[in-house]
Amino acid sequence: MNEANKKIVWRFIQKHGDFLKDRLKPHPNHPNGRNPYAHICFLVNQKFSCSYKDVCDGEVEQLKKFILSINK
Repeated sequence: MNEANKKIVWRFIQKHGDFLKDRLKPHPNHPNGRNPYAHICFLVNQKFSCSYKDVCDGEVEQLKKFILSINK
């Protein structure tokens, strides 16, 4: 993924991570609360088998749609 798309996707993750803040279920491994940005990145890694930075430029729109589906 090129640098411009990386920045766009990271801002997208931040925006939707802010929405998830304090909405994730508590977990005993995270006594201070869960990190919503890390949660989104973890799910992206599971779905695309790579970091959001390593997703192809052609799949950026699919990545955005996936991130939107996490919030629902």
